[in-house]
Amino acid sequence: MKLPLYPLLLTAMIACTQQTPETGNPFFTELNAPIDYARVTAAHIDEYANHTLTEVNADIETLKKVNNPTFENVFVAIDNMYNKTYTASNNCFMLYWTSTDSLSREKGLAGYLLLDSLSTSLYSNKEIFEKMKAFEKSEVYSKLKGHRKTFVDDLILKFSLSGVNLESEKLAQFESLTNEIGKLTAEYSNNMNSASETLVLDEKEAEGLPENFKSTYKKEAGKYEVPVINATRDPVMKNAQNEATRKAFFIKFNNRAADKNLTILDNLVQKRHELAKTMGYNSYAEYNLLPKMAKNPETVWAFVNDLVDRATVKAKADIEELKLLKQRENQNPKAELQPWDIAFYNNQILKTKYNVDYEKIREYLPMEQCLQGVFDIYGTLLGLEFRKVENASVWHPSVTMHDVYENGKLKGRIYLDLFPRPNKESWFYGVQLTAGKQMANGYEVPVSMLLGNFTPATSELPPLISFKELNTLFHEFGHIVDAMSYNGELALQADAKTDFIESMSQIFENWVWDYEMLSKFAHHYKTGEVLPRQTFENMVAAKNVSSGYFAINSLRNCIYDMNLYHKYNPQNPVNTDELWCAIDKQMGIMDFYVEGTHPQANWIHINTHPVYYYGYLWAEVYAQDMFTVFERNGLLDTETGMRFRKLILANGTQRDVVEAVEEFLGRPMNNEAYIKSLGLN
Repeated sequence: MKLPLYPLLLTAMIACTQQTPETGNPFFTELNAPIDYARVTAAHIDEYANHTLTEVNADIETLKKVNNPTFENVFVAIDNMYNKTYTASNNCFMLYWTSTDSLSREKGLAGYLLLDSLSTSLYSNKEIFEKMKAFEKSEVYSKLKGHRKTFVDDLILKFSLSGVNLESEKLAQFESLTNEIGKLTAEYSNNMNSASETLVLDEKEAEGLPENFKSTYKKEAGKYEVPVINATRDPVMKNAQNEATRKAFFIKFNNRAADKNLTILDNLVQKRHELAKTMGYNSYAEYNLLPKMAKNPETVWAFVNDLVDRATVKAKADIEELKLLKQRENQNPKAELQPWDIAFYNNQILKTKYNVDYEKIREYLPMEQCLQGVFDIYGTLLGLEFRKVENASVWHPSVTMHDVYENGKLKGRIYLDLFPRPNKESWFYGVQLTAGKQMANGYEVPVSMLLGNFTPATSELPPLISFKELNTLFHEFGHIVDAMSYNGELALQADAKTDFIESMSQIFENWVWDYEMLSKFAHHYKTGEVLPRQTFENMVAAKNVSSGYFAINSLRNCIYDMNLYHKYNPQNPVNTDELWCAIDKQMGIMDFYVEGTHPQANWIHINTHPVYYYGYLWAEVYAQDMFTVFERNGLLDTETGMRFRKLILANGTQRDVVEAVEEFLGRPMNNEAYIKSLGLN
């Protein structure tokens, strides 16, 4: 996921090129010099945020005095302000997500909110907007071409969607709602990340769990304390023989932070609706979708409903197969399949019908080997070199820093923060930290962070990741190389449209489904044996087991997201629990919702990325179609990789994405490869 932040909340994080204050604050460095994160304190974060606020406010006042608007003194100036603001904002937010120091997390959040309000006021500034519109009427504008013409048009739209055309009273309401929404999303995230749930099991309750997993969480003879987090979900839900164990974990996992976040979510949905109405739109989805590829809710609903129609028959068959297996194994023809059974019996089919045991496959996937495989494959394909920086200054000892080069020239920098720890953000992101931008004194290279919560090492084992986590690693590193590929003039053009951005990471998941690629690094952690080809062929044969169900599960989330933000009725606000039930009834496949659980209380997307979930499937259609070019030319064909990097990864929003995709494909795109990938054709 690129939250990108991939974004979502974050878009840039690097040192500024302004003069260093006398305090020696580590955030203020020379161009492209790394930040001395190990030395950062809460006071540094606070000073940095306030210093940036003061500096950008001064820049705003300078811009307001411009008499003869030009591309440079208005539009480049705004891009400079954007870069400064989000650089500081994202440093603050990153440390709120990752710091082990509670005061630094507190100051990080405060700094982010402070600068977020600055961003809101910038994009709704009428005096600046008038200068933009004056330039739009000039002869110079009429002659603009390429990325500069696109930039002007996109920035005018961005200002328009930020309330700049509102009367003063409504503009104040817009800014107030934006600030309130920012505070609520931060509070929701904090509650989710600080939730601490543990499942205590005895030997009988732990039956079926992998021995290595059990040894990690063993507390005393016959007792295990399993934290209820993303990293433990699959091992428990796929392997626990005891149904009561699966049910207990399922309920705890889907109730994290529910005591606080259900109310916050209600407020978020209400305030986002109010914001959209303030802007003159009928729903928040209508407002939110305007700058995206889909452009409007009707397009999203048509896209989602078409996929529901295609996946429903297979999904019903998948659920029936799982139910029959449960009935056979329990010798009870009346046994009902429950939501906490799905992962377990799906795994049973893989093991018994296809001889695929993903816990055994984990032994071939030590993180260090997988990372090297990532570096080798992406490096060969895209012409990049990843050099680890020894003794780098980072915010936690487990974090590593790598400089990225092309032909000996620095192209960017990445940080890898891969394993869970208390109070750290609990999901997986390829986070674009610095966008990349032409500065007066040189090019500011992109900087990104891969934030993960992969299976950690134990006292007896290195970190052995699951095949699913390997997919995630390749996916998130796709976001990383997407960011590293940008070399455009303007920071605001670094990110692609949000409903396309996932395609540039989803496409790389295909590489782990090729034996030639996988065998380069999938070697047993003890013996060095390469993952057997027969095992891989079994995995391929089983790839579409329950594919209909998994497609429907994603579509269910899309429908939930769209209902919240497109069909909200302030006179009769939706009960966010009852909405799950209504969707299940509408789909007619199975009652997936479990009474008394609240998965919407710990679901990052509807909090920080509303009207986003459909974008995963939307982007997947593009990803699978673009992958056909690699299938034809070779998965390590550097010429194809470099074309992909330059046409797609490096593009951002410098040119129309459909035009860029069609140039890469050599034809109009279609969804045939996507449908085939799900086994639905």
